[in-house]
Amino acid sequence: MLDLKKSGTGAPEKAPGEEAGAVAVPLHPAPLRPYLIAAVLLGAVYFLYAYIRFTHFQSPSWDLGIFEQEVRAYAGFDAPVVDIKGPGYLILGDHFSPVVALLVPLYWIWPSAAALLFAQAALFAFSAVVVGRTVQQILGGRTGLCATAAYGLSWGLQEAVKADFHEIALAVPLIALVCRALLMGRWRAAVLWALPLVLVKEDLGVTVAVVGGLLALYGRRLQGFLLAAFGVFSFALTVLVLIPAASSAGTYDYWKKIEENGGQEVSLLDSVLGVLDSSVKLEMLVFLVGITAFMALRSPLVLLVLPTLGWRLLSQDSNHWGMVWHYSAILMPVVFLAMADGIRRSRDSKRPWLVSYANVAVPVAAAIAVALTQHLPFRELLRPETYRADARTHAAEEALRAIPVGARVETDITLMAHLTADRTVYWIGGAPGTAPDVVAINLDFGWSQPIEDPVKYAQQLHPEARYRITREAGPFVVMARTTKAP
Repeated sequence: MLDLKKSGTGAPEKAPGEEAGAVAVPLHPAPLRPYLIAAVLLGAVYFLYAYIRFTHFQSPSWDLGIFEQEVRAYAGFDAPVVDIKGPGYLILGDHFSPVVALLVPLYWIWPSAAALLFAQAALFAFSAVVVGRTVQQILGGRTGLCATAAYGLSWGLQEAVKADFHEIALAVPLIALVCRALLMGRWRAAVLWALPLVLVKEDLGVTVAVVGGLLALYGRRLQGFLLAAFGVFSFALTVLVLIPAASSAGTYDYWKKIEENGGQEVSLLDSVLGVLDSSVKLEMLVFLVGITAFMALRSPLVLLVLPTLGWRLLSQDSNHWGMVWHYSAILMPVVFLAMADGIRRSRDSKRPWLVSYANVAVPVAAAIAVALTQHLPFRELLRPETYRADARTHAAEEALRAIPVGARVETDITLMAHLTADRTVYWIGGAPGTAPDVVAINLDFGWSQPIEDPVKYAQQLHPEARYRITREAGPFVVMARTTKAP
């Protein structure tokens, strides 16, 4: 049973800052210092892993370059134009994430894509403090640090760190604070932390609506109804009005992820019936709750995973289904704090086996996280070769030095995020008619057809110009524009 703190009258003491009328939540002591130390260690691991991959030119997608172009535009007080998506492309017509402008002060200090990786590491580490301290305050004992380790090493966060920076880094601590407030009966705080989620990404308006539903479930019906209405309204406004208004196509393109498969239209019924038709989807769902020793299933808080799981499972894009990429990061604080609530509820069970299991669930979750790490990205930090720059890395660095600062460059993923801080960067083949100053390609990038003649390829992309090779280094070829075509 919980070691309840008592007030002078013998009644349970309310959590600090709790509003009048909220449910009294007895809290155990949870000194901040151990969690700050844990956060520094986790943040260092997150950033170390991300920075090594960045400096070794191992970015898995164009997203890091995209987000740096967006933040760089905000830092210059310009509209968030992302040329990687197309010359003059307004990124708010793709995803609605204006909250990334909060990274501008850091970018002023450190104008590099690495600054975004650092920010994500810090945000994830902060969320670990929120999760760990909340678990200890609710459950007592040493459960908090075990939960911090389990959460900090969770597969959702590890895969998000591997996937470079994404806007969801700003949502992770917000969702952790929302869940903390709900568990502690701090209803006003839950509302205030939930509101900014609609500025992180358009689909999170639905998550905000579910927070409102939970408030109603916990007895705060008016607050819950208003927040749910706000969430639904924000989602509709964003995907039906704001994004189409900023998009050159005048639509929200991501409906196609649900409506089309390989260019063929898919009915909504087929999408629903196909939700669990993939072993990849089932594996992701099992591991999502399995990392909490399945105790998250005993808390209504776990309902907060449904909006994100909903669009991912309905999507026809297989990248959304599994455990890789960044899509599951925002689910991690939900399931781990739902685990704490599930354990708290189970401790009062009349089934002795459930009580016994609840008492060991947090150490079990920590053991699961450590065991899974042997198969997850951070295992690479234990290998000496991870820290050594190979010939490919040195060749990429040589290619970068051959590209003048301020140049307009068309390139692939490999060099992209290293160029966006001080050059205008386009996606290879995505900037017809621009005749960029430089075309830089990695011949080992994984082209659909091998590029045998780089100069001919550059001139196929830009027949209005002529190019010549100025640097060849390993698989990297840098070509500069010489004259315009006659």
